[in-house]
Amino acid sequence: MKSESSRERIVRRAARELRDGFYVNLGIGMPTLVANHIPPGMTVILQSENGLLGIGPFPEEGNEDPDLINAGKQTITEVPGSAYFHSADSFAMIRGGHVDLTVLGGMEVDQEGNLANWMVPGKMVKGMGGAMDLVAGARRVVVMMTHTTKEGEPKILRKCRLPLTGLRVVHRIITDLAVIDVTEEGLVLKEVAPGVTSTQVRSATAADLRIDEANLRVFPA
Repeated sequence: MKSESSRERIVRRAARELRDGFYVNLGIGMPTLVANHIPPGMTVILQSENGLLGIGPFPEEGNEDPDLINAGKQTITEVPGSAYFHSADSFAMIRGGHVDLTVLGGMEVDQEGNLANWMVPGKMVKGMGGAMDLVAGARRVVVMMTHTTKEGEPKILRKCRLPLTGLRVVHRIITDLAVIDVTEEGLVLKEVAPGVTSTQVRSATAADLRIDEANLRVFPA
């Protein structure tokens, strides 16, 4: 389930985490696509670590401004009222707890809410970026990722094996198979993707998973 359609499914479901008036930081990669799915009539202020508050949707081809980029060096647009500032001020906003929600990609998440998303030992690493600050400073952390690796190995584990980005920082995991919450009692399956059963989710998850079948929902296709 790693086709483009399932990727879009993850993005659309992640966009449902947005709330009117939220200040939000979207991590590099797939999370940046959430900017194109903000519900009509909702005001969400997107923040970038490189010093921009008020990011719009991605520009149409041919209308890109090479001087207007996000932290992942992708060309972006701005919305009326947007503001530019030093990256130090941007991180002061993050570290000061002024970001309501951050949505990041993940390599691994475990049942304690630990997140690994910045490096694989032995492979080239560009740098940590703002991930550690974001998971420590944002009020809510949502991780979006495929449920398994390309080789079919689970990415939701009892204990992360890769170097950690943050300890006990994840609130919700959104994958191509399910929506899972991290609670004090452990991982709880809240929603499944269309055509997916709780049994399939459990078999693809290498961690303890609580399932309340009576309250289990199917998230929109």
